[in-house]
Order: sequence, then C-alpha cells, then structure tokens
Amino acid sequence: MANANPTPLMPHATAAWLVDNTGLTFVQIAEYCGIHILEVQAIADETAATKYTGRDPVRANELSMEEIEKGQNDPEYKLKMSVQGQDTIRRTRGPRYTPVSKRQDKPDGIAWILKNHPEVSDGAIGKLIGTTRNTINAIRERSHWNSANIVAKDPVTLGLCSQRELDALVAKAAKKAGIKAPEDSRLEGDREALLEELRAERTAAAEARAAEDAEAGDEA
Repeated sequence: MANANPTPLMPHATAAWLVDNTGLTFVQIAEYCGIHILEVQAIADETAATKYTGRDPVRANELSMEEIEKGQNDPEYKLKMSVQGQDTIRRTRGPRYTPVSKRQDKPDGIAWILKNHPEVSDGAIGKLIGTTRNTINAIRERSHWNSANIVAKDPVTLGLCSQRELDALVAKAAKKAGIKAPEDSRLEGDREALLEELRAERTAAAEARAAEDAEAGDEA
C-alpha cells in the first residue's frame, strides 16, 4: 500500500525544479515535497546552504503536467503524486541515509531533541535521524564515548532532517502525550528579517565548519 502522503525521492532538488519551471506557490511546492516553506523560499532566493540541481518530477514519473496545471490554476490545490511514483518510492526507500560528512553531527542533533522534546520516543528519533536506540540512550545517560564534545544543536540546522519532518514528529509525540505541541510562528512578522537570520545562521555554521577543518588539517 502506498504512503498516504508520499514525497519525492529528492525533495529539495524537486523543489528547485518546480520553483524554476512552474507557477506553483511556495506553499504548494513545500507541501508536495514535504519540506518547510522557508526551505523553498531559501531555494528560490539562492540562499540555501546547498545549491540544488533541479530534478524534473514529470520525467521521473512522480508528477504529471496535468497536476501541475491544476496547481497553477488553483493556489489552494494540493498536488498529488502519481501512482507510479508512489510505487517506485515505496520500493526504493529504506532506512534514512545520512552523508558521511554529516554523520558526526548526529549526536548533537539527538541531544537537541532529547533536551527540547523529551516526549519524542527513542524509536521516532532513530527513524528521523537514522540512528540506534543504544546510541540515543548513551547520549541521554552521557555514557556516549564522545559525550564531552556533544553540544545540543537543532537537527534541521545541521541538515539531518527537514523542518517539516521535525514539526510532524513533535506534533505526533505531543498529541500522544496529551500535551500542546509548540506552534510554528516563524511565518509571522517580517519574512525578510527571518530569512536574513537564516542566512546568517548558515554562514556562521559554514565558517565554523571551515575553521574546524582547517584546525584538523594543521594538526595532521
């Protein structure tokens, strides 16, 4: 059975293509790709941490031109992935894969979720980040081999998951625990100021990583 809310195999690359080649709204693109609207905004403004090469969802049989036209004619319309695309994704997707360059960030992302959202289960964290229950428990109990260097950092900022995935996870856990999920108010107020803040955060993170790499190179 196909996923009720399937997303493209390469959501950010697909979003980049839809931004460049269609008249769909950012909200429509974000919902179809399963990413946060601010991520779509960053792709459109070319301020995203990574420059994505567009991936054509029509050629990938994940979306039809008819669906795109429906979306362009009605801003409230929610795009539906083709049945063929859903079947392909169901066969292809397995456990979350994390690039080697980001694997060292996993403990920081796990620590952040444990600190800020203790209601989220270990199983849910493991699925989101791509880790094991033993690792999560070791970080919680500070028995992890690298505990002295683990600093809680937002997994979205680290690139370990999308904001939409994290929001959905927290909302589901909060509902199960009978508590009110935090509301995302980041779209309120001055959007440009918020985007500028996001750009600054990405720049700072990139500079910090470059400094760490340079230091590691010197020690070598």
